[in-house]
Amino acid sequence: MNILEHRALRGPNYYSRYQAIFLRLDIGELEQRPSDTAPDIVQRISELIPTLQEHRCSVGRPGGFLERLARGTWAGHIVEHVAIELQNLIGFSVGYGKTIDAYDSGIYNVIYRYRDEACGLAAGVEAVDFVERLFSGDAIDMPAIITRLKNVRDDNMLGPSTAAIVEAAGNRGIPSTRLSEDSSYVQLGQGHRQQRIQATVTWRTNLIGAGIADDKNWTKQILDDAGIPVPQGRVCESYSEALDIARDIGYPVVTKPLIGNHGRGISTDIDDDQALREAFDIAANRYPSVIVEKYVKGEDHRLLVINGQLVAAARRRPAHVIGDGESSIQALVDVENGDPRRGVGHENLLTQIQIDEQSLRLLDQQNLTLQSVIAKDEIVYLKSTANLSTGGTATDVTDDVHPEVKYAAERIARLIGLDIIGIDLLAETLTRPLEDQSAAVVEVNAGPGFRMHLSPTHGLGRNVGRPVVDMLFPDSDDNGRVPIAAVTGTNGKTTTVRLLAHLLRHARRSVGMACTGTIEINNHVIMRGDYSGPQAAAIVLREPTVEYAVLEVARGGIMRRGLGFDECDVGVLLNIASDHLGEHDIHTLEELARCKAVVIDAVRQGGTVVLNADDPRVLDSRQWARGNIVFFTLDPDSPTIREHVNEHGVAFTVHNERIVMRQGKVEAEVVPVFEVPLTFEGHARFNVANALAASAAAYALGLSIADIQRGLQTFHPTPGQNPGRTNFIEAAGMKVLIDYGHNVAALEALGELVSCIPAHRRLCVAGAPGNRRDEDLVALGAQLARMHDSLFIFDSDPRGRAPGETSALIRSGADSIEDNCQVEVFMEERQAVAKAFDQASEGDLLVLLIDDTESAIERLRGRRFAPDASGDPA
Repeated sequence: MNILEHRALRGPNYYSRYQAIFLRLDIGELEQRPSDTAPDIVQRISELIPTLQEHRCSVGRPGGFLERLARGTWAGHIVEHVAIELQNLIGFSVGYGKTIDAYDSGIYNVIYRYRDEACGLAAGVEAVDFVERLFSGDAIDMPAIITRLKNVRDDNMLGPSTAAIVEAAGNRGIPSTRLSEDSSYVQLGQGHRQQRIQATVTWRTNLIGAGIADDKNWTKQILDDAGIPVPQGRVCESYSEALDIARDIGYPVVTKPLIGNHGRGISTDIDDDQALREAFDIAANRYPSVIVEKYVKGEDHRLLVINGQLVAAARRRPAHVIGDGESSIQALVDVENGDPRRGVGHENLLTQIQIDEQSLRLLDQQNLTLQSVIAKDEIVYLKSTANLSTGGTATDVTDDVHPEVKYAAERIARLIGLDIIGIDLLAETLTRPLEDQSAAVVEVNAGPGFRMHLSPTHGLGRNVGRPVVDMLFPDSDDNGRVPIAAVTGTNGKTTTVRLLAHLLRHARRSVGMACTGTIEINNHVIMRGDYSGPQAAAIVLREPTVEYAVLEVARGGIMRRGLGFDECDVGVLLNIASDHLGEHDIHTLEELARCKAVVIDAVRQGGTVVLNADDPRVLDSRQWARGNIVFFTLDPDSPTIREHVNEHGVAFTVHNERIVMRQGKVEAEVVPVFEVPLTFEGHARFNVANALAASAAAYALGLSIADIQRGLQTFHPTPGQNPGRTNFIEAAGMKVLIDYGHNVAALEALGELVSCIPAHRRLCVAGAPGNRRDEDLVALGAQLARMHDSLFIFDSDPRGRAPGETSALIRSGADSIEDNCQVEVFMEERQAVAKAFDQASEGDLLVLLIDDTESAIERLRGRRFAPDASGDPA
């Protein structure tokens, strides 16, 4: 078998409303070998993956998939189920999948859900290899497969603290976006309503507070001045200074680097000068300034305060082993490290115990070695600090915190100035006030880990991610989202997006807009290029000033990656026409309509779908629409509109050459059509339709009729406001119309406007990308010839075709029209434009269907055109 394509669909897509993996698979000779021809396949796969018994498949009951195997199914379908179950076996709960025959024999599109993208992709690769071995009878090493997938999982998954916050956000419907693949930098929410975190540090975390927490001496000074018990001690730079401090305050003492974390470089219960020298060197190797302070007897506790409230408390114990009277200390450590909860660093709930110099020193102090056997139930500590990152354990004691201890912890958070703070407290117990016992705060932590509270070794786990989310989004109804309007269709997307963004900006909304051409934030162009895909949506939704997002959504992005958002507030479907057929297994207009309908299927509950009632295929797509429907139409007497309006639905249409909004018995005039510059006094009917669509979407987003009116009146078809889309320029007696008509339907609509513009001759420069079907390119050439007297064809992006092949097909279509259109072909756009300018005279109309509009406009500046040779004025 051969994987032809393999990628993640990161949002709603053609195959699923949820994120999924797309795997295009050539099963080769297995097309002739369904599963019922493979000996013992059901028994073998059941032994290797027993949990496949739970898969219902199309049969609809447990064991359904195995029944399908026994009856006979194809390798692609088996890959789907194996890829799903491999993810389940490493801890990701997924269930959805489908396998679809492609148009080519032996080719299958395998679709399956994923939770983690890297694991989903890796599961697909492993599943293909698994199924190949299954059919060939080769050995399959399931433990090795699971180990490889777990390694991928561990390398890519968020840490426990970040994951807890992300999960809590998801439970409130707040979207999350990982901003860096190799860190825990995450965006919660969208646009101006977003918050960002890195592990447990937030946008609200006070920089000064973090600096105080990082400097243990500064922390002690602030707490001591406030009457909080802290260990007596000072900072030193040399062993001789450390010795003076120790003799001054008396042994036992503790040494630790002035700046550090995770317990690194800390030594405790130091009781003589030699031990002090060793401990000083350990700390100084971490940071040159070392704290020497009085050792405080008591249990190690971590108090977690979020947004000024104590939310969790844990008692921690250093890494240790408990004797059984038979095993060596090393053997006991190995048993502990075999606990599946223990991993490397912070990847798991507990950390593996690493035997280091500190461990050996502690054993030596107890006259023990790693080979020593200790008595049953005897505890041997292997670390001097109780950090989980060094193998420590934790017991939840949240319910045992005395009110005075709770108040002290919350006061410490205010004194240091941190929104999330971990307080390390040595105390005999948390059930009594600190002043009644031996107790001291030894450290505070900015960005504390949550592992010990989420899943303590003993006791009740605490959902400490939720108070973080409640702090960042204090309004319980706030889901962190900004309104998203997504526009799709075959023609008119860019104009509708630009017009809708203009309507919102004119109503003083902060808008992020992405379309074919640019990404703009509040009318500032921040990127240029084709931004009609999911990447553009992500860029807009990351922008911290965006209040509304207006996004163009093209077919290619939907098929390649899915939508760049999980849901939108308004989905607009403009029209369905033949374009790009034959790509990504979209061969028919019905399939294209289903692809475009992904946008309206992604509308949130309570959102709005805007549909073109004049397009039968758009109307048929109503079956996929979610939310309320608003129609737009050029036919005010349409039966569909009449029925919809009578049922109190909203529709935007044209009545008596006025754009109006209808609902029930109400007809509200928006603006006369001739006052909308984009419509060329109503002659550009396609732009009347675009104006209706944008008005309907704006209305759904909460704009008033007055807001819409003023916006429509101030949006002009100029290179500044709508570059490359029906830009009409008059220069030196010649008219120039610049547009992006690239399919027959678009040209037919444009032809209505072209025929209304008085001109002696109509000249056109046009090309098309080579990824159109032959018949589409021929039809394009024929339509161009019908509209113009002279046609200058250029060879655009070949996209897999030989040079000149695309332009030859367009020319063949143009030559088939008997309207005496003069045709010339050029290999480059600039050559065709130059020849057209040379041929043009006063009174002519030059239609430019080109990419480089700026260069063409520059040619017009200061240009004088020769008078028409015939002397016949336009």
